[in-house]
Amino acid sequence: MIDTATPGATTVGWIGTGVMGASMCRNLLAAHFDLRVHSRTKSKAAPLMEMGAGWADAPDDLGACDVVFTMLGYPAEVEAVYTGDGTNAGLVSAAKPGAILVDMSTSSPDLALRIARMAEAAGLHMLDAPVTGGDVGARDGTLSIMVGGSAEAFEAVLPCLNVLGNTIVHHGRHGSGQHAKLVNQTLIAGTMTAVSEALLYAQQAGLDIAKVLSSVSAGSGGSWSLTNLAPRMVRGDFAPGFYVDHFVKDMAIALEQVSRLRLALPGLALAHQLYVALQAQGRGSDGTQSLVHALAALSNIDWLATPDP
Repeated sequence: MIDTATPGATTVGWIGTGVMGASMCRNLLAAHFDLRVHSRTKSKAAPLMEMGAGWADAPDDLGACDVVFTMLGYPAEVEAVYTGDGTNAGLVSAAKPGAILVDMSTSSPDLALRIARMAEAAGLHMLDAPVTGGDVGARDGTLSIMVGGSAEAFEAVLPCLNVLGNTIVHHGRHGSGQHAKLVNQTLIAGTMTAVSEALLYAQQAGLDIAKVLSSVSAGSGGSWSLTNLAPRMVRGDFAPGFYVDHFVKDMAIALEQVSRLRLALPGLALAHQLYVALQAQGRGSDGTQSLVHALAALSNIDWLATPDP
């Protein structure tokens, strides 16, 4: 098994340098890991290459690395990168024997299990390791990382994971990391709905919203979303720390698993529909905090508007 305890002695590949991935790569470079990256848009990786990262023209070109991480948007992308498409053979075929593949995307538990079985048959080690903590956590290296797969592979890549997060939990079998992440997304779905409704209430009641936040954030109604995203909403900042489109995808995966588990989770289903409505407003590329616009529309009002006297 690979020893990642000595950063410079281990070659690390990374696929996906978007909002989260770029910051995570910067942290690995700052910790002196030998990093090679690939992204669909090479210009997104340019700042990383200026910091010393190598460039790979295709995902398969990272097959010689000891460890390869992926941070992608959708399950279809994950499947194509690992199992191949019309352009590449896929990491499972390209990776050298004994390599560790770590998917940090939020994806389907079923897909994670299927790819893991393919990887094991090819003499590889596979982990599903989705994260939560948003763009701030990715930047600061304070993500919560939920890992599924063998304990041996988990221990081997722990030095890398410790650079990326400060809460790292091995949940057990392949796919369990993805299940844990879907629990997280279910919590966020309900919390973001509550935060948006509460801020609209404060607005329409004519309160100073900043003062309201200082009161309720320190009380029993406090949450990560209230502390980190509500101030952005008050500033009218809807830039994505996490895209609406990606969150809709996550909730759809969760609802599929909910159906298999024969659970009734109406709050999750409602939040999914509200975010779909937000997509219909053309806000799919905004951050999840833009949900307040969908809820405002239900009352035929505008967010950050002055309420009628």
